[in-house]
Amino acid sequence: MSPVGWVLSAVAAVVVVSLIVWMVRSRAAGSGALPTRGRGERLDDSSRQPGVRQLGMRMQALLSRPGMSEEVWQELEEELIAADMGVEAAGLVVEAVRRTDPPGADEAKEVIRAELNRILSGVDRRLRLDGDPSILVVVGVNGAGKTTTVAKLAARLNESGHRPIIGAADTYRPAADTQLMTWAERVGVQVVRGRSGGDPAAVAYDALQAGRARGAGAVIVDTAGRFQTRHNLMEELSKIIRVLGRDGDRVSEVLLVMDAATGQNGLAQARRFVEVGVTGIVLAKMDGTAKGGVALAVERELSLPVKFIGVGEGVEDLIPFDGPVFVDALLSPA
Repeated sequence: MSPVGWVLSAVAAVVVVSLIVWMVRSRAAGSGALPTRGRGERLDDSSRQPGVRQLGMRMQALLSRPGMSEEVWQELEEELIAADMGVEAAGLVVEAVRRTDPPGADEAKEVIRAELNRILSGVDRRLRLDGDPSILVVVGVNGAGKTTTVAKLAARLNESGHRPIIGAADTYRPAADTQLMTWAERVGVQVVRGRSGGDPAAVAYDALQAGRARGAGAVIVDTAGRFQTRHNLMEELSKIIRVLGRDGDRVSEVLLVMDAATGQNGLAQARRFVEVGVTGIVLAKMDGTAKGGVALAVERELSLPVKFIGVGEGVEDLIPFDGPVFVDALLSPA
């Protein structure tokens, strides 16, 4: 073969290999496949932004009015409350701005930013993984995004090398079982199930035993969330937690999943779960339909840290809550 022929053959080979690589990557991205990472390596969420109905543009217009009259302060507080921030947090923010008496809209907005960051500061948002295996129980009302959150959390732990196993303890809703199995297959984790209508605590305990036998680093228990019989539901959740600890194990986290779009209604529902020992909040569906301020209301009124937010439908769309990043997104004018 001539030198020119060799060159053309080499170029053709490079093109073919590049095309194959592109197709493989595209297929992986389209299927929701996740890149592998070593145990303990943090996922890179630095570029992720929560999708919230942003206050920035409305606040800019409001604060740009000449003279900060009592009417402006009242409207500012109403805007913050309308963003699901809650009366208490909204009052703190407005009072902080009034005290500083800023000369203009930009300065006022920076005071608001600083106050929001202050409210969200000093909170331990780390996910506790302190058992062998670590035990995480996920609670919340049906429809809040609980089951998908369980799967996304499992994907995060799987990526970081914790080899999670899921316990399908919502035995009363067949759709939950099917949904969980579909997600589990997608993210590559195992699920322990029980019979339909069976004892949820027994399923949770079986999952813990299976996790221990299979060398799992974490066991994530999905629970029921029906409120038709509130007392029975809370008794059921308390029983699950007791049973999981009967061999001397300790439940590392009880995570409450809330639908961020439900705002203050979701907060009222959340109060009912506090009695089962909730240790942190996951705000699901923070994808553009939520107003966002509920994150501050939750922490102020429930004294519980927001640990994760769900920002989309993808497997990777569960990210650690970052106060300053969240505040920037909330106040962004764009």
